[in-house]
Amino acid sequence: MDIKRLHYFVALAHTGSFTKTADQLDIAQSALSVAMQKLEQELGLKLINRNHRQIQLTADGRRLLTHAQRILEDVEQARREMNELKGLERGEIDFGVSAMLGSYFLPQALAAFAERYPHIRIRVQEHGSATLQRMLLDGELDLAFVRSDQPLDQLRYVRLCAEEIVACVSRQHHFTAQPFVTLDEFCREPLVLFREGYLLREAVSRHCRQHHLSPDVRFETNLIELVKTLVGRELGISTCLRRIVQPHDPLVCVPFQPALKLEFGLGWKSSHYLSHAARTFLEFMQAWHQPLSTEHSSVE
Repeated sequence: MDIKRLHYFVALAHTGSFTKTADQLDIAQSALSVAMQKLEQELGLKLINRNHRQIQLTADGRRLLTHAQRILEDVEQARREMNELKGLERGEIDFGVSAMLGSYFLPQALAAFAERYPHIRIRVQEHGSATLQRMLLDGELDLAFVRSDQPLDQLRYVRLCAEEIVACVSRQHHFTAQPFVTLDEFCREPLVLFREGYLLREAVSRHCRQHHLSPDVRFETNLIELVKTLVGRELGISTCLRRIVQPHDPLVCVPFQPALKLEFGLGWKSSHYLSHAARTFLEFMQAWHQPLSTEHSSVE
């Protein structure tokens, strides 16, 4: 079975259009059509229903799509492994992290890694924790900096650090006179929160659902510096990780009771091939955060 034809077939299934697929692959539409005809002839099956506007896969086509995607993924992993044999300290890593965690947890480590391994390229993608986990499962990322104390099936983790979620308030807020604050008290205040799907929002949303509360969310943003500014101007209170509040910020951290503790680490899909570059980065990050590095796998 011709790998190139499978590649064309998968691309066509995703776009649903011969014209779009030909443009995407930079080939003539007639060449694409001939390739699909030859694939159908080779298999002795009708794979595609054609009409003037859009193509649809037949039942046999949908079944082939599942196998073709797996075959192409295996071919890509084999290519990457072979390329590594030509240069063990070269490579690329698709790495995911939230904007907040990336800004406060990784700059020094990434700079040190780049200095030590200048020929390894890291492509950073910024998303919320739920999206990052989905991207790992879908094979879109090699590694992601995610929460590691609530493991998902099919993912493995290396724990790197522990953090605490606290209430972030202005210096004038009445919570500053308290040794701690409960989530019930917190949820009854005007709030400045991250959007749904981000871990700093999860605890608040879960508590409100469980207790049938309708929180007064004044602002939603994923820009941590904007959150800090809005809280400092007394336009609401928020959640944050303790290390994010700097001494010069006009903010105060008030712990929750009971405490909200999190662990973070690098996660990857158990069945996903980790390139030498990705393994090098994983080992480097473990050494960087050595005091808390313990591996956890949700799949034995």
